[in-house]
Amino acid sequence: MISFVLGALFASIAIWLAYNRKIRQFKLVEEEKQMLEQEKHIVVDFMHNMVEAVIEDGTRNEMFQRIIHAAVLSTDAMSACIFEKQAGDTLKGVAIEGLFPPQRKINAEIGHKAGTRTQHIEAILRSESFNLGEGLIGSVAQSRKGLLIADAVLDPRVIQHDDPALKIRSMIVVPVVFRGDLVAVLAIANPCDGLPFNQTDFSLAESLAEQVGLAVYNSDAMKIQIEKGKLDLDLELASNIQSLLLPRNLPDTHDVEFAAHYTAAQKIGGDLYDVFKLEDDKIGVAIADVSGKGIAASIVMAICQTNLHHLSKSNDSPANILKAINSEMHASMRRDMFITMVYAVIDVKNGSVTLARAGHELPLRYSCNQTGGNLVQQIQSGGIAIGMVPPEIFDPSITDTTVDFNMGDALLLYTDGVTESVNLKGEEFSSKRLIDTLCASGHNNAETILNAVITNIERFSGEAGQADDLTLITIKHC
Repeated sequence: MISFVLGALFASIAIWLAYNRKIRQFKLVEEEKQMLEQEKHIVVDFMHNMVEAVIEDGTRNEMFQRIIHAAVLSTDAMSACIFEKQAGDTLKGVAIEGLFPPQRKINAEIGHKAGTRTQHIEAILRSESFNLGEGLIGSVAQSRKGLLIADAVLDPRVIQHDDPALKIRSMIVVPVVFRGDLVAVLAIANPCDGLPFNQTDFSLAESLAEQVGLAVYNSDAMKIQIEKGKLDLDLELASNIQSLLLPRNLPDTHDVEFAAHYTAAQKIGGDLYDVFKLEDDKIGVAIADVSGKGIAASIVMAICQTNLHHLSKSNDSPANILKAINSEMHASMRRDMFITMVYAVIDVKNGSVTLARAGHELPLRYSCNQTGGNLVQQIQSGGIAIGMVPPEIFDPSITDTTVDFNMGDALLLYTDGVTESVNLKGEEFSSKRLIDTLCASGHNNAETILNAVITNIERFSGEAGQADDLTLITIKHC
């Protein structure tokens, strides 16, 4: 009887243990399923975020910023940084979230050059570059294998700083690879809860890194395809339209010389100039810059020029003509498009120029002052770009400005590509340099003045090249 009871008791205990083991296994499976489901949701949300970034046509750095933001949120980390692979097999910090610790010992002298601590750290991270195999970042890039450093305090591979805020307690570093090509390295530091990163965090970071590689590739491929498609469809049509807009010959008069220059930054630009004869021996001169490029910009500019030619026959004032053009075009123009413009009427008989300006660059006038010196002035005139606002707002802003235009005087009209030309240092050519150039060359004929401006811009820009369309008209009263 006792043996039977003991046997039953042991059997019950065995069944209870087996049941509890099954329960624990079931809970572990459920927890693993929940973790996988959580990881799946995070990755899906991340890819949705990346698709939005591609659709919104953000920059590469903006995409990387979204990536590290997603990495920080999904791992509940305090900071992260992406080091993008550059030419020459180096890696450079391009996007930072939080106070991510620099991966080299901080040079104390650098700190004095920064404003806040965050700016200081960001400046250091963006200035850092690592060769393959150098430090944790370079090692992961070279091996293409991620690292989970749960306890970073005791790991000699981890750079530690004197600043407690930059102490690395735990760290994940994973490569971003697509089709065997290294794209970047993602580094994540310090969970917010103070605990070390675990295998789940590491697995999630690796999953995100895989999706990052795909997202970057898709972004690059989509942008290349979009640009190629746009160019293939637009270039021929836009080129034909634009070639019809620019005057083949400038008016030939005994009293006034004209010279014009136009160079597009791309194959198709958004600038326009025109010179045409009016009644009473007057001459109309226009220069304009439409926002955007391609076929849409060319069509908008063609409509603008057609309106200008039609309306200028009325011999009305420049201000009234610009008002009429805006009235004709405002309702039909896209919201993201507008035209800046100067329209001037040269009256040689009366020795004057009357002009109106719709948000364009201020024209320059060269003249000889009474002491025999050279004087260059900006012709001040207010105005809003065409197409931006309805007539009730546009019209009061546009007024005529009349200045003397005597023998020996010169007039220079130009687009913002002239003053905003940059050199390798990022400095702009500026209105001041343009004024100085006109002051030194204004006594020459129109062609010589034009060449002097172009030469000075090219010398200033050097190898930086031309970022925007370059359009100038020089007018000389001879």
